[in-house]
Amino acid sequence: MAELRMAPGFSIGHASDPKLASGVTVILADAPATAGVVVQGGAPGTRETDLLNPAKTVQEVDALVLSGGSAFGLDAASGAQGWLRKNDRGFPVGPHRVPIVPAAILFDLNPTASWDRYPPYRELGWEACAAAARADKVKAPALGSVGAGTGATTGTAKGGFGMASTQLPDGVVITAVVAVNAVGSTYVGSTRHFWAAPFEEEGEYGGRGYPHPWPLNATEFMLKGSRRQENTTIGAILTNVALDQASCTQLATMAHDGFARAIYPAHTPFDGDLIFAASSGEVAASPNLPLLVLGALAGNTMARAIARGVYEAEQR
Repeated sequence: MAELRMAPGFSIGHASDPKLASGVTVILADAPATAGVVVQGGAPGTRETDLLNPAKTVQEVDALVLSGGSAFGLDAASGAQGWLRKNDRGFPVGPHRVPIVPAAILFDLNPTASWDRYPPYRELGWEACAAAARADKVKAPALGSVGAGTGATTGTAKGGFGMASTQLPDGVVITAVVAVNAVGSTYVGSTRHFWAAPFEEEGEYGGRGYPHPWPLNATEFMLKGSRRQENTTIGAILTNVALDQASCTQLATMAHDGFARAIYPAHTPFDGDLIFAASSGEVAASPNLPLLVLGALAGNTMARAIARGVYEAEQR
């Protein structure tokens, strides 16, 4: 099975609530990381993503948050921000530190979930940030029905949290992380063969390949039906190669090709499909690795991460 390697300069932490059937995933940067974002779906839920426009003043982030909980889940960023401030992280403003924590949510509200005054996502954000700080830099994070992928679903199966990585010469690493909660399906028609089959490495999502014979219903829409509004796939491309904010934004744009390669249909009016891209800048940019190549590989890696998230959720 293909090695799961985190891009140097980042770590992942999860917090899950079985009663809510929801959770939070935090991507923690070791040091402020340059970041961009691109939204391609019609129903996004976000916090502080305007800061990531290359025309804006702020260029770097301390963490990125992926959360369940629909709009309630945006509060997870407050918890992550609190943890970062407690640990003296953030943009200096006089005697204060203001952590920069953009966030995105998916819609996984459980009809039986309830709380008193405030939803629990702020506490889950704190816990996920603390877990990221404790994370083993070598061992991959848990995949499947964990963190932001805890309550995720797709049109034909459970969704989940997925990850894949691509290693390039000169120590460059591209890592894709994603919480898959699509209105569409990652499977070809009514089979259990993944649309992302051509991009699979070392049997990382079952080695099933494309179906044979090709199913007659391959291009039918396998959607969530009455729960069609409960969607959104959110993720991030992480790399250690030095990129400016405009290049991060372009990287996120090209990584969206991975959504289209792995989910049918993708970027619908019912999905808030979003990808962050972040660079730790630990490896100098090289003319031998143009953004065209980096972006194309980011799309492939994201497609693999999506299929891996669903595959791992299947196994639970």
